[in-house]
Amino acid sequence: MANILNISSQAVTPWSNATSVFSSKSKFSLSSKLSLPHPSISVSGCRFSWMEEDLTSNRNTFRNGRRLSHVQLALPARSTVATSSLEDLFAFICSGPLVDKLGLTEEKIAESIDKWLLCASQLCRIFQLNELILNDAQKVRLYHYYIPVFLWCEDQISQHASKFKDGEEVPPLVIGFSAPQGCGKTTLVFALDYLFKITGRKSATISIDDFYLTAEEQGKLREANTGNRLLEYRGNAGSHDLSLSVETLTALRKLTKEGVKMKVPRYNKSAYNGRGDRADPEIWPEVEGPLTAILFEGWMLGFKPLPDEEVKAVDPQLETVNKNLRAYYDSWDKYIEAWVVIKIKDPSCVYQWRLQAEQAMRADGKSGMTDEEVMDFVSRYLPAYNAYLPSLYAEGPSGSDPNHTLVVEIDEGRNPILPVR
Repeated sequence: MANILNISSQAVTPWSNATSVFSSKSKFSLSSKLSLPHPSISVSGCRFSWMEEDLTSNRNTFRNGRRLSHVQLALPARSTVATSSLEDLFAFICSGPLVDKLGLTEEKIAESIDKWLLCASQLCRIFQLNELILNDAQKVRLYHYYIPVFLWCEDQISQHASKFKDGEEVPPLVIGFSAPQGCGKTTLVFALDYLFKITGRKSATISIDDFYLTAEEQGKLREANTGNRLLEYRGNAGSHDLSLSVETLTALRKLTKEGVKMKVPRYNKSAYNGRGDRADPEIWPEVEGPLTAILFEGWMLGFKPLPDEEVKAVDPQLETVNKNLRAYYDSWDKYIEAWVVIKIKDPSCVYQWRLQAEQAMRADGKSGMTDEEVMDFVSRYLPAYNAYLPSLYAEGPSGSDPNHTLVVEIDEGRNPILPVR
């Protein structure tokens, strides 16, 4: 391993110039400690429970205008260990479950070890961690999950840009993140968006939640589908303003020049006693070009309509949802050129994750759904999961290219797991 790293004694330097750091060939000493600084700063004061092993409040707001709903990433307490040597950390990185999927060898990782360290340093800044004292869960989340996915996204962006000639405007790459509720996709996208910012590239983040119908329109949908509990509240196909999503995605892809700006829709889930409504456009966040990437996340991105008899066998009320889904490819999926699919073994995990979050909120003195209310809430999504996840995992998202799709299988702790050999 020492031969692979081929290092000379040199301390790791701070990320003072992100764009040049990523192209450097710096080498580091196996015996040197990882002495990166840990400033007490964060973006908008964000703190995340999976990083701290205790659930904190949901009062924090991202710089992109999105409020991170109560973070549901409660991880089991584990012994704290010091990241003592680069050699140990190098071995840990090489053991990651996404290494093979990304085509990374020990030699390639060794050549880019500075990039791994500096990505981790910046994530520690935003999550307010001491990078010298990371527990096992934190190391896994940084080095086996967030950083590998970021490197994959960078590679996809490079491939995308290579399709255009010198001097041509390059539209931002739309990267879709299809992942069940509660599995941590919002935190993942937040981390990626921050790393893009640090490396001098601009990205925009949007969610399918941003395109829910207004409260008035949702009421009309409910009245038109009386008795169908899957369309009683927002969530399933049919409860989104597809024209708004087309308008937004089309406009975002045109942000290729400096100084060009636009506001991005956001949804207020707390309005009308939790039934929700579109947020006031006055408080929508503004994004400015030129954009490198658009990070688009949602629990049902990439779902494909199925034959009616198949969905009726899952739940008769899903038939209307299935018909509504037919319009979603042209409004969402066709814009997505690269996909990250977060795969789970059992949709019942969604219930457990939501239950954990609501119980933690109540224990923290905040209002939260009762266990019965959680069961009712999640039960309105489970038919779609049971119907559409098998084809999503077997065939990939609607319109996707396997060469531009990364599948990350996670366990009940929301950490990536090694694929079955």
